[in-house]
Amino acid sequence: MAHIVTKDDQVVVRLAWWEKAAARRGDVRVPLAAVRRVTVEPDWWRGLRGTHHSGICIPGALCIGTRRHQAGMDFATVRPRRPVVCIELWPSVPFRLLTVSVRDNGEAEAAAGLLRRAAPNIDTSTPWRQPLPVPEEPE
Repeated sequence: MAHIVTKDDQVVVRLAWWEKAAARRGDVRVPLAAVRRVTVEPDWWRGLRGTHHSGICIPGALCIGTRRHQAGMDFATVRPRRPVVCIELWPSVPFRLLTVSVRDNGEAEAAAGLLRRAAPNIDTSTPWRQPLPVPEEPE
């Protein structure tokens, strides 16, 4: 199961060997300065947005890999019936959201608290995730 750690000035989503194979990529690393907001979603499916792009997504079983939407790309490693830590990122990095399932609510709150304390550019204007921007309509 994936773990969220901070190492040097980075947030690292460490993937298990089988998650790396499923996602077709290694561990995900982003600068701590890119973290915009950290929230915990008790309902695992709320962490997913957009459509499956790469990796493996088995509805109701697991989703590991990238997801595409109108604002960019997200990375998710999500399992059902587990809380997820949602790490919103500023637009300067390849992903807009990292969504990681954790074992229980205690672990989710601990990981979120650690990231909130460590990240220098946290947006505290609202405690919940922001919706995706609506795409411009063609004229």
